[in-house]
Amino acid sequence: MARTPHRPLSTLEASVAAAPTTSEPAPVPAAAVAERQKLRKHFGRFDILFFLLCTIVGVDTIGTVASSGAEAFTWLIVLAAVFFVPSALLTAELGAAFPDEGGPYIWTSRAFGRLAGAVNNFLYWITNPVWLGGTLAVSAVTAFTTFFNDGKDLSTPAFYAFTVIFVWVGVLAAILSFDVGKWIPTLGAWSRFILLGLFTVTVVIYGVQHGLHGFGFGDFSPTYVGFVGLVPVLMFNYVGFELPNTAGDEMTDAQKDVPFAIFRSAALAVLLYALPILGILLVLPVKAITGLGGFIDAIRQVFTVYGGDVAADGTVTLSGAGTLLGALAAILFILTVLSSGVTWIMGSDRALAVSGYDGAAPRFLGVISSRFGTPVRVNLLSGIVSTVVLVLAHELTDGSAAKLFGAVLGLAVSTTLVSYLGIFPALAVLRRKAPDVPRPYKAPFPRTISTVLTLLVLFASVQLVAPGLGDHWFGADYAPDGWSHDERWQYLLTEALPLAAFILCGVLFWALGRPTRKAAEAGR
Repeated sequence: MARTPHRPLSTLEASVAAAPTTSEPAPVPAAAVAERQKLRKHFGRFDILFFLLCTIVGVDTIGTVASSGAEAFTWLIVLAAVFFVPSALLTAELGAAFPDEGGPYIWTSRAFGRLAGAVNNFLYWITNPVWLGGTLAVSAVTAFTTFFNDGKDLSTPAFYAFTVIFVWVGVLAAILSFDVGKWIPTLGAWSRFILLGLFTVTVVIYGVQHGLHGFGFGDFSPTYVGFVGLVPVLMFNYVGFELPNTAGDEMTDAQKDVPFAIFRSAALAVLLYALPILGILLVLPVKAITGLGGFIDAIRQVFTVYGGDVAADGTVTLSGAGTLLGALAAILFILTVLSSGVTWIMGSDRALAVSGYDGAAPRFLGVISSRFGTPVRVNLLSGIVSTVVLVLAHELTDGSAAKLFGAVLGLAVSTTLVSYLGIFPALAVLRRKAPDVPRPYKAPFPRTISTVLTLLVLFASVQLVAPGLGDHWFGADYAPDGWSHDERWQYLLTEALPLAAFILCGVLFWALGRPTRKAAEAGR
C-alpha cells in the first residue's frame, strides 16, 4: 500500500470511529486532515530500532526483578517466550498493516469504536507522565547521590531542583521536532549498550577475583508465588513494541521498517535484561537487593575491581579508576532512564493528540505545532502532570525515595497493563473486520495470540489490585512489603480508585470530543 506524505485518511482509516456493529464508515474530521498536514517524515529504520530499545529496555526495574532471587531469571525467560515474542508478532502485523499516526489508539478505535479508543488511550497516556515524574526521576536521583554525593540524600530544595530539571529536559526533548528529538533515544540506546555491557564484563572480572554467589538448580525453580509477584513488572518491562507506531505518519517506510525493528529489538532486549539481572544475582545476596537501588548497588560493588573495597559490613568504597568509572556509570544510568521517559512521552503524547483531532479527546489537545511538527500542548500537559506527581509523591512519602519509587511504580504498572486490554484483542478483531487491508507481515494464529496475551494481562492486572486472589488474597506470601493482611481493603482501594478515576477521565475526554465528531458528521 503506497504511502505519500500528508495524505488524508482513507475510507478504511476513517472507519476507526465506527461502532463495531456499524457497517457505514464514520466521516473523517476536518481537524484530522488539517493536523496531519503538519507532520514530517524523518523516522527511519534505525531510528525506530533505537527508539524501541529505549522503550523496552528500562534499567529502573532491573533491581525490582532481581530482588525476587534466581527464580526471577527463570520467569524472565518464560515470559519472553509466552508473552514477549507473541506481542512482537502481534505488533509487527498491526504496525505494518495500519501504520497511521496514533498507533494503538488507531487499532483500538478501529476494532472497538471511539469510546473504547478514548478510554484506552487515556490510560496509555497518563501512565507516562506519572512514571517520568515518579519512578524515573527518583531513580536518576538515586544514581546521582550514590556516585556523586557519597550516598547521602539531597536536601529538599536540591532534590526538587534535580528532579524538576530532569522532567523538563525530557519534555523539551519531546517538544523538539523528531529530526532533533530522536537523537535522545539514539543516545539512550548507546548508553544502554555501554552501561550494560561494561557491567556484564565487570561482573566476570569481579567473579574471577572474589568469587560469586552460587545457585543450586532448585533456586531457579518457578513457583506460583513468584509468578504472581513477578509477572506484572516483567510484562511492564516487555511491552512497548507499538510505541513507534504512534508516529506512524512520520516514518519514512513503516510497512517495511516496523517488522524489521521489532524483531531485532526483541532479541536485543531479552539479552539486555537477562545479563544484568543474572549479574546482580551473582554479585549481591538476595536480601541485599532492593527495588530502587539493586542495580546501582551492584554496579558500585563490582566496580571495586578498578579501585576500592568492600568492608566486612558490606559498605562499598570506590577509589581511583573505580571512582571515575562509577561516575561514568551514573551518567550513563541517568541518560538511560531519561531516554526511557522521553521515548514514552514522545509516543503517548502523539497518541493523545491524534485522539484529540479524531474526536475522542478535547480538540484543544489535538493540535500539531506547525513549527516543530509535534503535539506541544500535550507535551506541556505531560510536563505539568509529571511535576505535580513528583511533588505530591515526595510530600506524601515524607521524602522517602524507596516509598516514592514503590508507590509510583505500582500505579504505573497497573495503568499500563490495563491499557493493553484494548490493544491486544485488536489483532484478531481487525483480521475479521478489515480482512482486505494489505498486510506486509501476517502473524500466525492471530486468535490464539490475542487470547493468550489478553488473558495474561488480565491476570496480571487482577493480581496488582488484589495480590494473591485465587490462592491466599493478601496472604504473607503475596502482600507487598510494608502491608499487612488487615490492610488488604485499604490497599485494594489505593490501586482500584486511581484506575477507576482514569477510566472516568477517558470517558470524559470522549464526551469532550463530541463537537469534533459532530462537525465531521455535518461535513465541516
